[in-house]
Amino acid sequence: MAEWTHQVGELPTILLAGVLGVVMLLDAVPLVGVLVPGDVAVLAAVGVGRPATAASTVAAVVAGCVAGWSLSFLVGRRYGDRLRHSRVGGWIGESRWAAAESVLRRGGGRMVLVAPFLPVFNALLPLAAGGLRMSYRRFLACASLGAALWAGLYVALGTLSRSLAGLLPVDVSPLLVTMAVGLLLAGVVLLVTRRGLRGAVPAAPVA
Repeated sequence: MAEWTHQVGELPTILLAGVLGVVMLLDAVPLVGVLVPGDVAVLAAVGVGRPATAASTVAAVVAGCVAGWSLSFLVGRRYGDRLRHSRVGGWIGESRWAAAESVLRRGGGRMVLVAPFLPVFNALLPLAAGGLRMSYRRFLACASLGAALWAGLYVALGTLSRSLAGLLPVDVSPLLVTMAVGLLLAGVVLLVTRRGLRGAVPAAPVA
Protein backbone atom coordinates (compact mmCIF):
# COMPACT_ATOMS: atom_id res chain seq x y z
CA MET A 1 0.00 0.00 0.00
CA ALA A 2 2.80 2.40 0.85
CA GLU A 3 4.39 1.74 -2.54
CA TRP A 4 1.08 2.38 -4.29
CA THR A 5 0.53 5.70 -2.52
CA HIS A 6 4.09 6.73 -3.38
CA GLN A 7 3.44 5.95 -7.05
CA VAL A 8 0.25 8.03 -7.00
CA GLY A 9 2.20 10.91 -5.50
CA GLU A 10 4.76 10.71 -8.31
CA LEU A 11 2.21 11.10 -11.10
CA PRO A 12 2.38 14.41 -13.04
CA THR A 13 -0.38 16.81 -12.03
CA ILE A 14 -1.91 16.91 -15.52
CA LEU A 15 -2.02 13.10 -15.68
CA LEU A 16 -3.52 12.90 -12.21
CA ALA A 17 -6.19 15.40 -13.22
CA GLY A 18 -6.90 13.48 -16.42
CA VAL A 19 -7.34 10.18 -14.59
CA LEU A 20 -9.55 11.87 -12.01
CA GLY A 21 -11.69 13.38 -14.77
CA VAL A 22 -12.25 9.94 -16.32
CA VAL A 23 -13.10 8.46 -12.91
CA MET A 24 -15.66 11.18 -12.28
CA LEU A 25 -17.17 10.71 -15.74
CA LEU A 26 -17.69 7.02 -14.98
CA ASP A 27 -18.98 7.88 -11.51
CA ALA A 28 -21.71 9.99 -13.14
CA VAL A 29 -23.03 7.09 -15.27
CA PRO A 30 -26.02 5.18 -13.84
CA LEU A 31 -25.16 1.66 -12.60
CA VAL A 32 -21.47 2.12 -13.45
CA GLY A 33 -21.17 4.92 -10.90
CA VAL A 34 -22.05 2.53 -8.06
CA LEU A 35 -18.81 0.67 -8.74
CA VAL A 36 -16.60 3.76 -9.05
CA PRO A 37 -15.37 5.39 -5.80
CA GLY A 38 -15.39 9.00 -6.98
CA ASP A 39 -15.06 10.45 -3.48
CA VAL A 40 -12.03 8.27 -2.74
CA ALA A 41 -10.43 9.37 -6.03
CA VAL A 42 -10.88 13.06 -5.15
CA LEU A 43 -9.39 12.62 -1.68
CA ALA A 44 -6.48 10.66 -3.12
CA ALA A 45 -5.75 13.50 -5.54
CA VAL A 46 -5.81 16.03 -2.70
CA GLY A 47 -3.67 13.74 -0.57
CA VAL A 48 -0.79 14.15 -3.02
CA GLY A 49 -0.41 17.60 -1.49
CA ARG A 50 1.00 19.68 -4.33
CA PRO A 51 0.26 23.43 -4.55
CA ALA A 52 -1.54 23.07 -7.88
CA THR A 53 -3.55 20.00 -6.84
CA ALA A 54 -6.58 21.79 -5.39
CA ALA A 55 -7.33 23.85 -8.51
CA SER A 56 -6.68 20.97 -10.91
CA THR A 57 -8.78 18.62 -8.79
CA VAL A 58 -11.80 20.93 -8.81
CA ALA A 59 -11.43 21.47 -12.57
CA ALA A 60 -11.13 17.73 -13.25
CA VAL A 61 -14.13 16.88 -11.06
CA VAL A 62 -16.35 19.51 -12.69
CA ALA A 63 -15.28 18.53 -16.21
CA GLY A 64 -15.74 14.80 -15.56
CA CYS A 65 -19.07 15.13 -13.77
CA VAL A 66 -20.56 17.54 -16.28
CA ALA A 67 -19.44 15.35 -19.19
CA GLY A 68 -20.94 12.22 -17.62
CA TRP A 69 -24.16 13.93 -16.60
CA SER A 70 -24.54 15.55 -20.02
CA LEU A 71 -24.27 12.16 -21.69
CA SER A 72 -26.90 10.78 -19.32
CA PHE A 73 -29.11 13.82 -19.94
CA LEU A 74 -28.93 13.41 -23.72
CA VAL A 75 -29.57 9.66 -23.48
CA GLY A 76 -32.56 10.36 -21.26
CA ARG A 77 -33.94 12.92 -23.68
CA ARG A 78 -33.59 10.68 -26.72
CA TYR A 79 -34.13 7.19 -25.32
CA GLY A 80 -35.59 7.82 -21.86
CA ASP A 81 -38.91 5.99 -22.20
CA ARG A 82 -37.40 3.13 -24.18
CA LEU A 83 -34.53 2.80 -21.73
CA ARG A 84 -36.86 2.92 -18.76
CA HIS A 85 -38.72 -0.16 -19.98
CA SER A 86 -35.62 -2.02 -21.10
CA ARG A 87 -33.47 -4.48 -19.17
CA VAL A 88 -31.22 -1.61 -18.08
CA GLY A 89 -34.27 0.19 -16.73
CA GLY A 90 -35.15 -2.94 -14.79
CA TRP A 91 -31.68 -2.97 -13.24
CA ILE A 92 -32.10 0.66 -12.19
CA GLY A 93 -35.55 -0.04 -10.79
CA GLU A 94 -38.88 1.61 -11.54
CA SER A 95 -39.16 2.87 -7.97
CA ARG A 96 -35.82 4.72 -8.24
CA TRP A 97 -36.75 6.17 -11.63
CA ALA A 98 -40.14 7.37 -10.38
CA ALA A 99 -38.54 8.86 -7.26
CA ALA A 100 -36.01 10.78 -9.39
CA GLU A 101 -38.78 12.20 -11.56
CA SER A 102 -40.81 13.18 -8.49
CA VAL A 103 -37.79 14.98 -7.03
CA LEU A 104 -37.21 16.91 -10.25
CA ARG A 105 -40.86 17.88 -10.65
CA ARG A 106 -40.87 19.36 -7.15
CA GLY A 107 -37.38 20.85 -7.07
CA GLY A 108 -36.40 21.37 -10.71
CA GLY A 109 -32.93 22.77 -11.27
CA ARG A 110 -32.35 23.11 -7.53
CA MET A 111 -32.33 19.33 -7.24
CA VAL A 112 -29.84 19.02 -10.12
CA LEU A 113 -27.61 21.43 -8.20
CA VAL A 114 -27.64 19.27 -5.05
CA ALA A 115 -27.50 15.97 -6.98
CA PRO A 116 -23.76 15.42 -6.24
CA PHE A 117 -24.61 15.29 -2.53
CA LEU A 118 -27.26 12.57 -3.02
CA PRO A 119 -25.91 9.02 -3.31
CA VAL A 120 -27.85 6.86 -5.83
CA PHE A 121 -29.77 9.85 -7.18
CA ASN A 122 -26.68 11.71 -8.37
CA ALA A 123 -26.33 9.49 -11.45
CA LEU A 124 -30.05 8.98 -12.10
CA LEU A 125 -31.28 12.58 -11.88
CA PRO A 126 -29.57 13.68 -15.15
CA LEU A 127 -31.16 10.75 -16.98
CA ALA A 128 -34.58 11.64 -15.56
CA ALA A 129 -34.04 15.36 -16.30
CA GLY A 130 -33.47 14.55 -19.97
CA GLY A 131 -36.60 12.40 -20.06
CA LEU A 132 -38.63 15.24 -18.51
CA ARG A 133 -37.38 17.64 -21.21
CA MET A 134 -35.65 20.03 -18.85
CA SER A 135 -33.83 22.83 -20.67
CA TYR A 136 -30.24 21.70 -21.28
CA ARG A 137 -28.96 25.22 -20.61
CA ARG A 138 -30.62 25.22 -17.20
CA PHE A 139 -29.44 21.68 -16.52
CA LEU A 140 -25.85 22.53 -17.49
CA ALA A 141 -25.73 25.62 -15.27
CA CYS A 142 -27.10 23.78 -12.23
CA ALA A 143 -24.97 20.69 -12.81
CA SER A 144 -21.78 22.73 -13.18
CA LEU A 145 -22.43 24.70 -9.99
CA GLY A 146 -23.35 21.55 -8.08
CA ALA A 147 -20.21 19.74 -9.23
CA ALA A 148 -18.06 22.74 -8.26
CA LEU A 149 -19.62 22.88 -4.78
CA TRP A 150 -19.17 19.15 -4.27
CA ALA A 151 -15.57 19.25 -5.48
CA GLY A 152 -14.83 22.28 -3.30
CA LEU A 153 -16.24 20.48 -0.26
CA TYR A 154 -14.10 17.39 -0.81
CA VAL A 155 -10.99 19.42 -1.56
CA ALA A 156 -11.51 21.37 1.67
CA LEU A 157 -12.09 18.20 3.69
CA GLY A 158 -9.10 16.54 2.05
CA THR A 159 -6.88 19.52 2.80
CA LEU A 160 -8.02 19.52 6.42
CA SER A 161 -7.43 15.79 6.68
CA ARG A 162 -3.93 16.10 5.26
CA SER A 163 -3.14 18.83 7.79
CA LEU A 164 -4.31 16.55 10.59
CA ALA A 165 -2.01 13.81 9.25
CA GLY A 166 0.97 16.09 9.86
CA LEU A 167 0.04 16.36 13.53
CA LEU A 168 0.09 12.62 14.16
CA PRO A 169 3.05 11.41 16.24
CA VAL A 170 3.44 8.22 14.18
CA ASP A 171 4.95 7.93 10.73
CA VAL A 172 1.98 7.18 8.46
CA SER A 173 1.20 7.97 4.84
CA PRO A 174 -0.45 11.42 4.56
CA LEU A 175 -2.35 10.09 1.55
CA LEU A 176 -3.92 7.25 3.53
CA VAL A 177 -4.82 9.53 6.43
CA THR A 178 -6.30 12.07 4.02
CA MET A 179 -8.56 9.45 2.46
CA ALA A 180 -9.60 7.86 5.76
CA VAL A 181 -10.32 11.07 7.68
CA GLY A 182 -11.75 12.77 4.58
CA LEU A 183 -14.27 9.97 4.04
CA LEU A 184 -15.29 10.14 7.69
CA LEU A 185 -15.82 13.91 7.60
CA ALA A 186 -17.55 13.72 4.22
CA GLY A 187 -19.91 11.07 5.56
CA VAL A 188 -20.96 13.38 8.37
CA VAL A 189 -21.43 16.35 6.04
CA LEU A 190 -23.44 14.34 3.50
CA LEU A 191 -25.62 12.89 6.26
CA VAL A 192 -26.44 16.38 7.50
CA THR A 193 -27.14 17.51 3.93
CA ARG A 194 -29.41 14.54 3.30
CA ARG A 195 -31.36 15.24 6.48
CA GLY A 196 -31.74 18.88 5.46
CA LEU A 197 -33.24 17.76 2.17
CA ARG A 198 -35.41 15.04 3.67
CA GLY A 199 -38.60 16.84 2.75
CA ALA A 200 -37.63 17.01 -0.91
CA VAL A 201 -35.74 13.75 -1.34
CA PRO A 202 -37.41 10.42 -0.64
CA ALA A 203 -35.40 7.64 0.95
CA ALA A 204 -33.43 5.77 -1.69
CA PRO A 205 -35.28 2.50 -2.29
CA VAL A 206 -33.38 -0.71 -1.87
CA ALA A 207 -33.16 -3.24 -4.69
